[in-house]
Amino acid sequence: MTSKTPQPPLRGLTASTIDASKLEPKTVFGSLFMRLVLFAFFQICIGAILVIFKQGVFRDATGYWLITATLTNLVVICWIVVQLKKEGLRYFEVFHFYPGQVKKDLLFLLAVLLISGPVAFIPNTEGAKLIFGNAQAATELLITPIPLWIAWIGLIFFPITIAFAEVPLYFGYIKPRIQVLTKKTWLAIALPVFFLALQHCALPLILDGRFILWRFVMFLPFALLLGLVLHWRPRLMPYIMIIHAIMDFATAYLVLSVSMGNPLY
Repeated sequence: MTSKTPQPPLRGLTASTIDASKLEPKTVFGSLFMRLVLFAFFQICIGAILVIFKQGVFRDATGYWLITATLTNLVVICWIVVQLKKEGLRYFEVFHFYPGQVKKDLLFLLAVLLISGPVAFIPNTEGAKLIFGNAQAATELLITPIPLWIAWIGLIFFPITIAFAEVPLYFGYIKPRIQVLTKKTWLAIALPVFFLALQHCALPLILDGRFILWRFVMFLPFALLLGLVLHWRPRLMPYIMIIHAIMDFATAYLVLSVSMGNPLY
């Protein structure tokens, strides 16, 4: 008779494994706004640098959103590490693979991927057509040329850092802790989903109502899918992080390509 491989606990990833006495409500709920604020902050900082060193005008900072996001990601990763430490947890202790469940997880992940393609693509393109009249106008606001060396930095560091910051923050840290604090599962899913979509309105922060609306609309369905999937099966977190990095590598490559002088279309 073969013995099953013992599985590490879902420490910190589910409400049942979190010590409520170690939670600070202001910290948990305040973290919902963190990335939104940091995106705006770092874009303003980059804009100021461009003006001071006469490398461009303030609004050019919108094109540097890969760097804005990377800096935000680094701050968020450090913040998550600190908050988990307060609870007696370590970052990689929370987000890890579960060897005995790999086959089941991969099958479930395949089903999620089949669904996520249309969920991510359709709101993006159809939303742009509805709001702007065509998808190209929206994409050209997002993907703009920047100095080539900056684009290379973005290509290397943006996908890696966002994988360890974004989904872990909203669904690894915030979601289960809101569930503990409120005892309301629907709210614990809805708030991270909403703010995950909302944060993209400031990445980049372009003061155009159509662009802001498009950025929110294009991410909301996908954010909801992620929220539901990671609620049902939180141990999929590391797989989702890897897929996230791959998807954002493709986006960063578009910025690099345009910065090399290649046409977007």
